[in-house]
Amino acid sequence: MLDWKIGDVNGDGVLDTVYLYGNVDGSPGIFADNITLVIRDGRSTKSTTVHFKNNAGYNARLFLGDFNKDSVPDIMVSIDTGGSGGYGIFYIYSFRNNSLHELFNVDDYNGKYAFQANFEDFYKVRVESPRLNVLFTIDISNKGHDYLSEYYNDNGLLKNPVQGGVLALGALHPIITTNKSYNFDLVALQRIIGPTNADTLGYVENLLTWKDTQLISNRLSVSIPSTN
Repeated sequence: MLDWKIGDVNGDGVLDTVYLYGNVDGSPGIFADNITLVIRDGRSTKSTTVHFKNNAGYNARLFLGDFNKDSVPDIMVSIDTGGSGGYGIFYIYSFRNNSLHELFNVDDYNGKYAFQANFEDFYKVRVESPRLNVLFTIDISNKGHDYLSEYYNDNGLLKNPVQGGVLALGALHPIITTNKSYNFDLVALQRIIGPTNADTLGYVENLLTWKDTQLISNRLSVSIPSTN
């Protein structure tokens, strides 16, 4: 057992127990595969098992909170993939009335929120998604001479085309943005990099809020690290 939580996830007034199981070679804090979600109905003691497409990683954990505004806690599964990319695996399910419904899928998210990052003349990086019709421009003129001279001539023009990247979803944080209710929104983070993975230029930040039948982007922005 990797993690477990107690909450009334089917909305019948009786507490249920939610488990994450997986195969581990050592303590549960290290790598596990075949990670599986099990929901045990507190009233009937019947168990429902959920399998994931992406079911291996580190620090598998659970969070219970109401994301779809139906006053019943939903089930969030988070798994770290490890490695230099820092990717995350995330799923969110509603189990109201003992009916499983997927609210969030990491693969669907990564397919929809794909971005390009390209260096431009005069120390700018263009971060964009034609599909979403959004564009952000990052100023990298403070990166220092050693960094900039690798890609730019003294007049600020690129020596050659330079491509960066925006990585897949790395973090997904539940947050409460209003004191009027205990509904949770989500902040999704994707790291923006230069030509190398170690070169972090900033993050795409996406605030996701439930509306009608799905999570929608309520605010899409780019954050950049501070400088002296």
